[in-house]
Amino acid sequence: MKCDLQGKVSLVTGAARSIGLGIADRLIANGSIVYYTDIDEETVRSVATDENARALPLDITNAEQVNSVIEQVVSESGKLDILVNNAGINTIHERVTIDEFPQEVWDRIIDVDLNGLYLMCRSSARVMKKQGAGRIINISSVFGLVPARLQCAFVAAKAGGVNLTRAMALELGPHGILVNGVAPGSTLTKGTEKLFYGDDGKFNTQVQEFMNHVPLGRPATTDEIAVAVLFLADPENSYMNGHVLPVDGGWMAGYHRDF
Repeated sequence: MKCDLQGKVSLVTGAARSIGLGIADRLIANGSIVYYTDIDEETVRSVATDENARALPLDITNAEQVNSVIEQVVSESGKLDILVNNAGINTIHERVTIDEFPQEVWDRIIDVDLNGLYLMCRSSARVMKKQGAGRIINISSVFGLVPARLQCAFVAAKAGGVNLTRAMALELGPHGILVNGVAPGSTLTKGTEKLFYGDDGKFNTQVQEFMNHVPLGRPATTDEIAVAVLFLADPENSYMNGHVLPVDGGWMAGYHRDF
């Protein structure tokens, strides 16, 4: 997919690897100047190699740093057209019911996946309202739309992000700012390969059972998620607002399983 993002300035959080890197690279390939941001400063600087790429360290849970980074983007580039909130975390160790779920893990996931989203949107919306235009694209999860067991903090944070996306669409739409989201299903990354799809993955014996519920029978690639983001960022896509787009191979379309 191609669109014209020449002259656009974008910022992607969690851009050092996986889905975030795929998104940032797609925006670059379509002409945007892209700020690759991540808490992992060394890695994000190593991947932001294009002449239109800028690398910045960013902890999205730090309000002062969030505001400083947004100010730096506007100071250097004059504006911020597209914000992609991709940074997020989950846990593989505390897969337990809520009565056993550690509060410190709950607090950390909510802090990154929901509070961090709020801080990024708040700071960026101030800039975009002055401009009278902008795009905010939030990366959620299908588990923000349909909950899963044993991940109470993650599904709560992602569900909160879904409704925050819709609320911001109501608030910011009148100012020319479109707010939408993408809800990936299972996606093949280095992390999920170690967990599910590699020969020595921790949960590789259960992965086929999950894939039996996906009509396409496979996980997404990171680039397939990035294409959905590009669609929402396309200047010609000018009337979609408040929508959260599942990219899940049909998992949410209905009950699909081999018996």
